[in-house]
Amino acid sequence: MDNKEASEKSSSQKMDNQEASEAIDALSLTASSSNPSISASQMSLEEKFKIVRSIGEECIQEDELMNLLAKKPQPICYDGFEPSGRMHIAQGVLKALNVNKLTSAGCKVKIWIADWFAQLNNKMGGDLKKIEVVGQYLIEIWKAVGMNLEGDQVEFLWSSKEINSRAHEYWPLVMDIARRNKLPRILRCCQIMGRSEQDELTAAQIFYPCMQCADIFFLKADICQLGMDQRKVNVLAREYCDDIKRKNKPIILSHHMLPGLQEGQEKMSKSDPSSSIYMEDEEAEVNVKIKKAFCPPKVVEKNPCLEYVKYIVLPWFNEFKIERSAENGGDRTYTNFEELAADYESGSLHPADLKPALSKAVNKILQPVRDHFKNDQKAKDLMKRVKSYKVTR
Repeated sequence: MDNKEASEKSSSQKMDNQEASEAIDALSLTASSSNPSISASQMSLEEKFKIVRSIGEECIQEDELMNLLAKKPQPICYDGFEPSGRMHIAQGVLKALNVNKLTSAGCKVKIWIADWFAQLNNKMGGDLKKIEVVGQYLIEIWKAVGMNLEGDQVEFLWSSKEINSRAHEYWPLVMDIARRNKLPRILRCCQIMGRSEQDELTAAQIFYPCMQCADIFFLKADICQLGMDQRKVNVLAREYCDDIKRKNKPIILSHHMLPGLQEGQEKMSKSDPSSSIYMEDEEAEVNVKIKKAFCPPKVVEKNPCLEYVKYIVLPWFNEFKIERSAENGGDRTYTNFEELAADYESGSLHPADLKPALSKAVNKILQPVRDHFKNDQKAKDLMKRVKSYKVTR
């Protein structure tokens, strides 16, 4: 890690756990989108900051975020994804929650459908037509799950179309970023593609980080709202601002990465169906996957089932219900993660009671998506085509 990157990391602030929990608990998907109790224009600066900051496990930098929200009525947030296969619950539900929180606080969210990037990274065998089908399928899921797409606060942008329409702006920016950085610095960003520095990379994959860095400026983003696995290229964008003497740097708001369901899986993998729940999985499939999930008794740390509750269920419903017999402790409703974690660690809440409750909650979230893909012919055809595609790396 070079001095600039180390400095950015050391100066980033981690939100106080209790404050983060309160902010998340206060904003269910419903409260922050379809029926807001308060509009962004009526919110205080502190309320807006609390909502936006609650999304990130890490923020670089909090004072810059506060200043941005104070001065700009509609900050632009950038999020992006490679259309690379079926959508798992972290990409589907977590992104919908985060987008709805951002729009509730008055932000505009630009979602970058990185079709060219998926091609560079050999997703769908590099077949751009297949990649486009996957992108359309993903948008259908976000519509169905409840991402707030009313008005003009959320915009889906296809990278190929946008870059081609403004090539005279984009490519000089990419080339300047490439010219100002040594190859080892670019290689350290390989994590953003699900690669490591030790992988045998194609020239296209070395080009990729320079392009993703350029996207931030091309989209005029104030906030980079991506996962923790994307932080290295976001830091590269801030370093580029230093190089070109630009004062207003993009703020990095990195959300938590949900682990896979099996032991030792730091993130969900589309190439391993047992590691994740897909957005259109049937109820029985969800039940089996959660039943088989790693969930050691009395262990909270790195427990994927508890992470699902913390980052998916509680923010969605504002509560988590356990149903059990009186001899096993009776029914219990949790409204914050700290209470649940304490009971689980003490042994008063057992995996045999946690898992069925988690399955029930997840299935309730996913049911509108299942219904959409059964009843809407366009969505049904898209899913059939995506399921027939071979996932490639």
